Amino acid sequence: MNGISHHSPRTVEEIFKDFKARRAALIKALTSDVDEFFKQCDPEKENLCLYGHPDEQWEVTLPAEEVPSELPEPALGINFARDGMKEKDWLALVAVHSDVWLLAVAFFIGARFVFEKADRKRLFNMINELPTVSEVVSGATMKKSKGSSNSSSKKPKSKSKVKRSKVSQLKSEDNEDGLVEEDEEYEETLCGACGEKYSSDEFWICCDICEKWYHGKCVKITPAKAEHVKQYKCPICSNKRAPA
Repeated sequence: MNGISHHSPRTVEEIFKDFKARRAALIKALTSDVDEFFKQCDPEKENLCLYGHPDEQWEVTLPAEEVPSELPEPALGINFARDGMKEKDWLALVAVHSDVWLLAVAFFIGARFVFEKADRKRLFNMINELPTVSEVVSGATMKKSKGSSNSSSKKPKSKSKVKRSKVSQLKSEDNEDGLVEEDEEYEETLCGACGEKYSSDEFWICCDICEKWYHGKCVKITPAKAEHVKQYKCPICSNKRAPA
């Protein structure tokens, strides 16, 4: 596959759809599929790249052989640094390179179809509404949101069962204003799996270890299951390897 798209997005909307699909694939590789991604990036192998494909699947493979390639190539040789850095730092570095590649692909496709200034601006604005891969992987945006909340509107303590119910149900029975305050706080929170923003009509759950929030559907947890979980560990924390 080598990252080459066999479909031809031509409009701003089609290119943005292509961008979102590739982005979702990369986020998956660096979060929920991180163990498999880590394993495939063997430093003993040749220069490897991480690709995100339009079908939302990721691939670690060699770069395209033809020069110039059909699309811009991702960072080369990401596997060589795997064991020379802390895993968290290595993943963060790959995430940053992934963001650069995603933008390069999107605007390369736009350039091929001679997008005008207005089209380029609209495409960038649509992309800019999404958190970057780096923000999703590092949780930076969520930490900023948490740090900016005031003392009257704090997230529940990590052991609170209320985390495992809809965030829209966090208000007390006798304080309807509390719901508005909490919705305002949570609206900037991002799902640690897909990177999408909080929506009050969806079930969310918080990891008791890293305190990242997730859509229940993204981590395959239902409200009924959550009620019987004493301590919830997200996929990343559950699969985290002990330090060497």
